[in-house]
Amino acid sequence: MGDDAPLVELRELTRRLRAECPWDREQTARTIVPHTVEEAYEVADAALADDPVKLRDELGDLLFQVFFLSLLLEEQGEGDLDDVTRAVHEKLVRRHPHVFGDAEARTPGRVRERWEEIKTEREGRIGVFHDVPESLPALLLARKAQRRAAAVGYDWPDLAGPSEKVREELDELLAELARAGRPGPETEPDRAVEAELGDLLFTVVNLARFVNVDPELALRGATGRFRRRVELAERLAAEAGETWTALGLEEQERWYERAKATMGSRAADR
Repeated sequence: MGDDAPLVELRELTRRLRAECPWDREQTARTIVPHTVEEAYEVADAALADDPVKLRDELGDLLFQVFFLSLLLEEQGEGDLDDVTRAVHEKLVRRHPHVFGDAEARTPGRVRERWEEIKTEREGRIGVFHDVPESLPALLLARKAQRRAAAVGYDWPDLAGPSEKVREELDELLAELARAGRPGPETEPDRAVEAELGDLLFTVVNLARFVNVDPELALRGATGRFRRRVELAERLAAEAGETWTALGLEEQERWYERAKATMGSRAADR
């Protein structure tokens, strides 16, 4: 069998599942897409964990999603996997004239600039915020909108701008919090506080973009570190004969800082 045999086999398997499996038969693009998004996040987790075995497995799951959604297109008479493949091949060639043509782009920054120029000049994209899907997670939606604005020159000239904006928005949020106070449980937030908090998050995303940090991955990493530290703090407290949930905040914080230091020393030993 040729080198493309595994792909042919997966395509045939996808068709058989669609025809013979009661669950697969009932799926539509709307019902399958949540699984596609989930698989994409699992690919991201495997990559961030630097786990090649898990990454290979999760990439397979995501690849099946591509095959399945392409089959749904075929059933609607709107194209098939071959059309999908040809379209992305043509798009990548078109958007890389510095590789497949005479254009020059010697830096990653220039490649990105040229990418946006091509989408506007040759692909008919209209408006600053063309093709920004509202379904993106909020952090990525903010970053994509900011990138679109930066592509037309609406951006800070240096790091001082976004850094100062974060401080400014934080001060505005704190002022609103001082006025409104903390709301009661299960009540709507103060509208002004909500707006200022949104502004602060937006400026933090902009700062992350400015220093080439993916805010979604950065936040996921911070959440993972927090979970691991709390879990270790709980174990350390238990080893000392203490019950984490029965401790006051000061004692919990003491164990948390000990866990943080322990994890830091372990990282240094590697």
